[in-house]
Amino acid sequence: MADTFDLVILGSGPGGYVAAIRASQLGLKVAIVERERLGGICLNWGCIPTKALLRTSEIYHYMQNAESYGLKADNVGFDLAKVVDRSRKVAGQLNAGVKGLMKKNKVTVVEGVGTVTAKGKLSVKQGDKTVELEAKNIIVATGARARDLPFAKADGKTIWTYRHAMVPTEMPTKLLVIGSGAIGVEFASFYNDMGADVTIVEMLPRILPVEDEEVSAFMDKALTKQGITLLTGTGLEGLAPSGSGVTAKIKHKDGKVVEETFSHAIVAIGIVPNTENIGLEALGVETDRGHIKTDGYGRTNVDGIWAIGDVTGAPWLAHKASHEGIIAVEKIAGGSPHQMDKANIPGCTYSRPQVASVGMTEAKAREAGYELKVGKFPFIGNGKAIALGEAEGFVKTVFDAKTGELLGAHMVGAEVTELIQGYVVARQLETTEAELMETVFAHPTLSEMMHESVLAAYGRAIHY
Repeated sequence: MADTFDLVILGSGPGGYVAAIRASQLGLKVAIVERERLGGICLNWGCIPTKALLRTSEIYHYMQNAESYGLKADNVGFDLAKVVDRSRKVAGQLNAGVKGLMKKNKVTVVEGVGTVTAKGKLSVKQGDKTVELEAKNIIVATGARARDLPFAKADGKTIWTYRHAMVPTEMPTKLLVIGSGAIGVEFASFYNDMGADVTIVEMLPRILPVEDEEVSAFMDKALTKQGITLLTGTGLEGLAPSGSGVTAKIKHKDGKVVEETFSHAIVAIGIVPNTENIGLEALGVETDRGHIKTDGYGRTNVDGIWAIGDVTGAPWLAHKASHEGIIAVEKIAGGSPHQMDKANIPGCTYSRPQVASVGMTEAKAREAGYELKVGKFPFIGNGKAIALGEAEGFVKTVFDAKTGELLGAHMVGAEVTELIQGYVVARQLETTEAELMETVFAHPTLSEMMHESVLAAYGRAIHY
């Protein structure tokens, strides 16, 4: 006989486990099905462990430049195995934390491979055993996986996905990073700071192509200055193991194809949604290029089947998945949540320097027909940034000249992934430039640049 619940969630990533907790808070009897580890990719193989690695490379960078702070640090080095071990322990700690949260919130955790067999029914295979679950509502939160190159699948030896890149057994000497989105740039930043010779190949005309053009241009100069080779407008026509490394066929802007050998390559060209073999096709759940189609509440075209997170499409971000999960659960419980507004989802890249943004780029706003007021303030004009020794970067704000609406905010520099939330809150509250100008920002802080950027849009910047 099947175990019966109000809600069953397939997948325990940041969308699934957050949805489970909120469902429990709302009085629903909920089960969550997970085939690997609670917390999903983000906690175990993505967001969290990569930040642990990047923190290590950041400290290593500072140690190597200790003299600029009046300090001495001789014979600086690192133990790669211990670097990786720290990252894995961080992930392990948070995995244990999610287990504790499931227990605290009385969420039933079912380990195994789940398949939706009919509306309201889900089968979980546990080795030779199968468990049957029933629920009026099922949320699909199965996430996504790294996309392989069609002509060179990752082997974990010299051709890596992000998973392999997080647990290296040897340090690359000459590294090729294929793709310059957030994942590619973060790994390029980490390995470059740890001493590898890094090259990034990007098919599009600029790196971090979803960001504002000025941010991309700044990052191009910053990463080049750090010693990273950037090949934009460049294609990859072949990649194959060669001796102890890999040989890449790189097609440059001029059309010339050049063969070059690297010790390792990281493939960071996007993701593939995990929608296959979970029963969606038989139910007639609509998809678009593999991604499940949903409305603003997470509902699919099939009654009782919901979907959240990476499996529903861009942006592929943990915080988007979590918020979608809460919206879906509140709707299931009979509430009246707001619909998902993707325009208010911040994006962050945790490289050195960091990048963060929310809303429209300047170019997108102009394309949309807005008359704009644009403000920009540099880190070099901020006392805290200078004191930190982090005087490179800028904050940019884009306003509707007619209404004062904050259309977008774009940042590059130290700690901007923390600062961006101020603008996210401003957009959620539908704040105009007037309220932002009248807000008092603490001194000395990096956040003062946020204020100055708003002032600059209206010709009122004080410190630059």
